[in-house]
Amino acid sequence: MEARSPGVASSARKPVLDNSARKIKDNAADWHNFILKWDKLNDAGFTVANNIVNIKISKETENDANLQVDCDGSSVMQKSASASEPHKELEECCTELLDIMDKMTHLVSKMAKLSSTVKGICVLESFQHGEAGRDRPLFHTWSTKQFDEVSSKLADAYQQELRLKQAITQEVAHSTEQDLAMVYLSAWLYQPYIEDSSRVLLESMLLETGHRPL
Repeated sequence: MEARSPGVASSARKPVLDNSARKIKDNAADWHNFILKWDKLNDAGFTVANNIVNIKISKETENDANLQVDCDGSSVMQKSASASEPHKELEECCTELLDIMDKMTHLVSKMAKLSSTVKGICVLESFQHGEAGRDRPLFHTWSTKQFDEVSSKLADAYQQELRLKQAITQEVAHSTEQDLAMVYLSAWLYQPYIEDSSRVLLESMLLETGHRPL
């Protein structure tokens, strides 16, 4: 687990962590790694979605041009053959985008498990120490409940963002309006449900658990 911990400062002597603290520290490292993977998938998905929109725009432009040209039989056959090329490319892009979505869906399910793990630790501590929780924090200042709240907020944010991307994936290849397609691309890229506060929460959790130097 040390190898995948983000930015852990080396020290001659490390404090001994109890089981709950170890799980939460590992959990924080997993959040960091999962969000890095999400960001890479988001960039890859945007590139593919952008290709889909460009193919659609190119196809619509070509169709508009064809309406203005009188064709004999041979030219119609030639156009039919060339028209199949962007159609095939569009299908390949759609398949690639669906594959990216499958990976994002799997990642969000793993994020939900992280949140569930911390919630389970909270329930256990409430049973052991009462509703007030343990006397001293596991690390520096955060209570176990704070880790639960942060994990829940992050899991909810990425779940909502996933739903948005699923909707975009279903619609982007079928959109006939260029302006609407641009809205889809913008929504994918800027991820409205993942606010700057989510990044702050992650960094705060990494600081609290010792993955970032104080």
